[in-house]
Amino acid sequence: MPKQRPLPPSKSRSTSSVTLAQHRKRLRSRGLQRLEVQVRGEDAPLVRAIAAALTDPGQAAEARALLLRQFAPAPIHTLKDLIACAPLDGIDLDRPRDTGRAVEL
Repeated sequence: MPKQRPLPPSKSRSTSSVTLAQHRKRLRSRGLQRLEVQVRGEDAPLVRAIAAALTDPGQAAEARALLLRQFAPAPIHTLKDLIACAPLDGIDLDRPRDTGRAVEL
């Protein structure tokens, strides 16, 4: 059985990685999140434009509303909600009272 070599002493983190970690921490504190996506080459400018619109305070609300309308998942409704929203105009909901057939015991 070969002997295991002791682990080398831990290297201190480089200055650039510490700076990058601090930068990302500041972004998180401002509510921003770093994302990496893979898209086709012809879609890259579009995705960049969408990201820019979402970070621009003047366009953010309108862009978010537009994207939510188009791509957000539909809200989950209960059966009660669906029945309450159903268009019932012109539908006869009255049924004749049927007590069944007469049975001799």
